[in-house]
This record gives sequence, C-alpha cells and structure tokens, in this order.
Amino acid sequence: MKYVVLLCDGMADHALPALSGRTPMQAAKKPAMDALAARSKVGLAWTGVKELPMGSDVGNMAVLGYDPRKHYSGRAPLEAKSMGVELKKGEVVFRCNLVHVAGGQMEDYSAGHIDTEDAKPLIRMLDERLGGKGLRFIPGVQYRHLAVLSGAGFEDSICVPPHDIMGQAFEGHMPRGKKGSAIRQLMLDSQLLLEGHEVNRERRREGKKTANMAWLWGQGKGVELPDFKALRGLEGGVISAVDLVRGLGMAAGMEVIKVPGITGWLDTNWSGKAEAALKFLKKHDLVYVHMEATDEAGHKGDPAAKVQAIEAIDSLVLAPILRGLEGQDFRMLIMPDHPTPCDVRTHTFEPVPYLYHDSTLAQAGTAGFDEAIAAAAGDAIEAWSLMGIMAAPAAASRA
Repeated sequence: MKYVVLLCDGMADHALPALSGRTPMQAAKKPAMDALAARSKVGLAWTGVKELPMGSDVGNMAVLGYDPRKHYSGRAPLEAKSMGVELKKGEVVFRCNLVHVAGGQMEDYSAGHIDTEDAKPLIRMLDERLGGKGLRFIPGVQYRHLAVLSGAGFEDSICVPPHDIMGQAFEGHMPRGKKGSAIRQLMLDSQLLLEGHEVNRERRREGKKTANMAWLWGQGKGVELPDFKALRGLEGGVISAVDLVRGLGMAAGMEVIKVPGITGWLDTNWSGKAEAALKFLKKHDLVYVHMEATDEAGHKGDPAAKVQAIEAIDSLVLAPILRGLEGQDFRMLIMPDHPTPCDVRTHTFEPVPYLYHDSTLAQAGTAGFDEAIAAAAGDAIEAWSLMGIMAAPAAASRA
C-alpha cells in the first residue's frame, strides 16, 4: 500500500463575484480531482483550534496527524529547524518577513514576492547594522527570513502576521506585550536602514515594490514531534518549497525530498513534484506534497491566479501521480490546511473540504470536489484524525 497527501495550501475559499458566484475550486477545471471524488469520501474537517492562530503551521501539523493543542510551539521554530538553525538557551526565533509599507499601510507582506537574490543582501545588512548583543538575522528564501532574539519575555509578545493586515494601517498592529516595544523599535529601525539600500534603489528604478521593512511574528522556542514512523508505522517524506512545512517534516522524523525549481508560486516546478513523489514511493510508504501557490493567490486577492494554481495541481501533480500509481493499492488525501479566501486575503477559521480515497474500497463518491459538496456530507471532523484513518489497517480505514 502506498500513501499520498496532496496539501493544497489555502485552497478553500468563498463564492466570489469575479467568478460568477463560484469559489475557485468550483470554477477550476480539475478533471482528475473530480473523477477521483466520484469514488472517494468527500467531507469537511477542522484543521484549526480556537485557542491557536489559524495558520499553515497549525493546519499542516493537524493534517500530518498531530493534535496542535498538544504539540504546537510557534511557526518560526519549524522554519528554523528546516534551515538548520540551532537555538541556544534563552533564544526565541521569530519569522522575519521583508514587507513593503507605504503611507503607513501594509501594502505587501512579501515585498512584491522579492526573489532570494535581492533579499539576502538586505537581511545580511540588517544583521551587520542591528545584530549582536542578543540579536541575529538569518537569511532564508524570498521574503521569508528569521530573527533570533535572546532574553526573557520575547516569546510572550503579541505579534500579528503581516498577511493579516494587507491594506491596513500597520501602526495599530505593531507588537505588544512585555517586550513589544523593543520589537517595535527594531522593526522601525529596519525601515530606516532598508529604505536607502542599493537593492531597493534598483527595485524602485525597475518599478518593483521595495522591501522597506522587516516584520517580526510567529515566535517560539523550539519544536519536537513524536516520530511519524514510530507513530504510524510508515516511512514518510515531505515535498515543499517553504521552510515551514519542511521543518514540520523534519520535526516528525520524515525525509525532506529536494526538488529543483520549486518556488511556492505559479512558476514552481509542478511536474518535478509529481516525479519526485513517485520516485520516493518506489522505496518508501508515504509522501506529503505541499503546494503553496493557492495560498499566495488568496493573500493577493487574485481569484484567477487561484484557479490557475488549482488547475496546475490537477493536471501537473495529481494526474501524473495517479497514472504512476495505476495498478497499485494506494490511499490518498487531498485537502487544504485552512481557507485563504480572496475576498478577505487572509486565513479564516472555517472547516475545509477533504477528499479521501482508498483504491481497495468500492465507494459511492460525489459529483465533484469543492466546498459546497463537502459541506453537504455533514458535520466536520477533526483533521488530525484523518491520518490515523489513512494509516490504519484495511478494515479500519474508512473516513
């Protein structure tokens, strides 16, 4: 038996006027997904819990089968683990976005999806000018970086994700708490330093958004999860363009599968993910394939881009994997980690649709796979129970 999870980050959405009252899942041409739904279980699942922020850290942890109420310790520690950053005693790691602000507003949480080549010298400059004495900046990928601070109280700060305040005045959303003022000052200092950097001067000349502020959030001290193989009896691997999901896999003892050219956006190497997943499954049990572009499109408020991403997942990832598994027994779970509706441009606390397929079962499925069809199936279940169902012996594997 082979096991596949296709995690379509933020895919769930609302009915949108731009799509004639349909959601992106309903508007997208996804023949492979809809055909699979016809012989699968489709329903709703809660990936979040009310006491925790609704983010990809919580959502992916839940889909992997870990109850976030027991295991969650913050987003940034997962990314640090993926990047090989060791935290010393007393250190707290923050996610550090390079953002674009203008007129006192958060205009872009990703600084125009700044590329890594432009971003690294900016982060290195911040480390040179502001680092030391219990502070270090660590470059990551594109707009996603880390800041490590040392001292009591930083972990208890109240910090808002920048993608939650797109188009809003950022002053009222600056860090709060015991060390909130120190973090706030650090962010304002970064704004002064970044504005005049040569990289940003060149970006302005080229008509690109500048990365003119460092925004800190998602802090935590460290993370360890029960070993996935010991827990489920399956040897698993993770494919993702983002450090968060790779770090989550590493914390669970799973292999991180490298795929060249994956970016987390529409220009990612979709086919490469499918090829790598099938290659991994030749010698191992389970592969967790994470797709980020659906989430990014939701944050941008771009329904057309979200439809395009869903169609690419269907034709370039799902369809090839299904062809590669033909003739084999397999179980597959397809779902988002949370909704990222284009009309609100951030994550919402709502149940998400899931599709669970077991090739050994004759199931009467549904006419397709979308939010409305899933909602018609009945009450939502807890998402972390799905991995237990998926990994269970044959007699107990019905969702």
